[in-house]
Amino acid sequence: MAVITSREFHEASGVADWRATAAGAAAYFDTRDFNAGAAFVAEIAKLADAANHHPDVDLRYRGVTVRVVTHSAGGLTQKDVELARQISEAADRLGIASDPSRLPPPTDPTTGGSPD
Repeated sequence: MAVITSREFHEASGVADWRATAAGAAAYFDTRDFNAGAAFVAEIAKLADAANHHPDVDLRYRGVTVRVVTHSAGGLTQKDVELARQISEAADRLGIASDPSRLPPPTDPTTGGSPD
């Protein structure tokens, strides 16, 4: 599968919740409590298994951080766009808002500046 740039990722529809760099994409979802977060993680697990593409998920008391990257391709691919879109749709269905301000600003690991 072909690697896409962070710009191509951001230009895709349905991924406004996500912040991408060449190293992958991440989103933070404010679940407000642990039980809602656990239910959201269970929904993510179903989506990931159906897509055979598994994100990194960090469940905390008030939120969930999700990271996607296609390790076998060495970066972001269309699989990441599709899974990110599905995760954002699931969050919307569950009434869970994203909060991009909870993510660190993206940087280019080679220069320390903004990604492509």
